[in-house]
Amino acid sequence: MSTYKKEVGTAVQNNAGDYTGAVEGQLWYNSTAGSFQFRSVSATASWATGGNLNTARDLLGGAGPQSSNLVFGGEPYPSVSALTESYNGSSWTEVSDLNTGRLLVGGVGTDNTSVLAFGGNFSPPNYRAETESWNGTSWTEVADLNDGRWAMAGNAGTESAALLFGGAPGEVPSSDAHTEEWNGTSWSNKADMNTARSENAGAGTVTAALSIGGTPSYPTATAVVEQWNGSAWTEITDLNTARNDLGGLKGGGTITDTLVFGGLNRAVPAVYANTESWNGTSWTETTDLNTARSGASGSGTPSGAIYAGGNTGPTSVATTEEWTGAGAPVTETITTS
Repeated sequence: MSTYKKEVGTAVQNNAGDYTGAVEGQLWYNSTAGSFQFRSVSATASWATGGNLNTARDLLGGAGPQSSNLVFGGEPYPSVSALTESYNGSSWTEVSDLNTGRLLVGGVGTDNTSVLAFGGNFSPPNYRAETESWNGTSWTEVADLNDGRWAMAGNAGTESAALLFGGAPGEVPSSDAHTEEWNGTSWSNKADMNTARSENAGAGTVTAALSIGGTPSYPTATAVVEQWNGSAWTEITDLNTARNDLGGLKGGGTITDTLVFGGLNRAVPAVYANTESWNGTSWTETTDLNTARSGASGSGTPSGAIYAGGNTGPTSVATTEEWTGAGAPVTETITTS
């Protein structure tokens, strides 16, 4: 009888979870899922369902790539959460809580072992300046922001070199134009954005970032996009659809290649499933989310984004969606029954 090893010349790799080191066409056994999987490439860009969060919530922070993501804080209404969950590409595991539970908290990071969380809101008017650093096991408080604020999806960079822009320094309908830079030890003030706003998305690095959409004045959403060059902000091409509380790629996107997805506009009112792709010159509408929502944690890369949690209007959800860009490597499961 023919076997895989006889035909191919190698045995099937046994791996606990998604085998991120697999090459195109490689087969392995996922001992966690109890199934055979193989690596292929996507024909078209699309959103697929990932593993649900353990606790449904919205207005949460998050950071990291699709296969090793971290989410924290949020609001499983009517409470404010300190919960932290770590993703391995297929399922979420609850890990150590934040020291200070909060919602609408900023976050950047390399993966689920190295993340920075900052700002947020405990309960009005308790706007937080705390910054916490995650080492894969626990959170440690480090230097505070110069200005306590919340609703700060507008951030970019990494856990050691971060940029924060916008947010709400007080009660809605306030919005902020301030920019702060993290150098691994402390925060310093930088030049303000041209348009003050909260609930904006972000992408890029401390020297080349984008501030996308947001709320300049409650309840209106904006389509304005600004680009940061390390010293000043310049307004560039608007989004196709004005919205706030939308997902972005943070440090996983660049000023010439990024995505934004979901969000809402309270003035319409509408909750969106729209995904838009940026090529450095223009925004193009592409494949929608499967579930329209806002207030979720978005991060990842243009070929592998993740959008976790959020709300569909009045209801918090545990839903996770994973974006696969055309031509990106994807994991497929072989059905054996």
